[in-house]
Amino acid sequence: MYSISGDSVNRYVKGARCERELLSKLNEMGYSIIRAAGSGVNSISPDIMGIKKDHALCFECKAWNSGSISIDHEKFASLMKWKINTGMGTYMAWRVSNERWYFITLEELVKNEKSYSITLRKAKSIDRRLENVVAEMSKIPIKEIVTT
Repeated sequence: MYSISGDSVNRYVKGARCERELLSKLNEMGYSIIRAAGSGVNSISPDIMGIKKDHALCFECKAWNSGSISIDHEKFASLMKWKINTGMGTYMAWRVSNERWYFITLEELVKNEKSYSITLRKAKSIDRRLENVVAEMSKIPIKEIVTT
């Protein structure tokens, strides 16, 4: 029989709540949004995809209150493949409690022996907000990204 510890349930609930928060923000900005089935479980696709007119964004969401976040090599490779195959802007979206969202490109993650990671200090120094992500990606039509 499969059992889930209380900590795992709490992490899942917190992560799902933060994903819904980002979904709501994207919706308010006029995006059509999809949350991946099995979000937080599979390594096949990002957690959230937002589409608006001729551009699209996708996000792998993390809701951790720590000095850094990381994803394993397999998840990183899957996200890079997604980015290359779709041409979508692909970001890590990190929600820190009592703070805000930080948006990190895959290229900004640092390769380690077991994972790719970024420190909170580095994410803060990058200081990319959702508005920055949207403004940058809305300049590049999907057709142009996919055909090049």
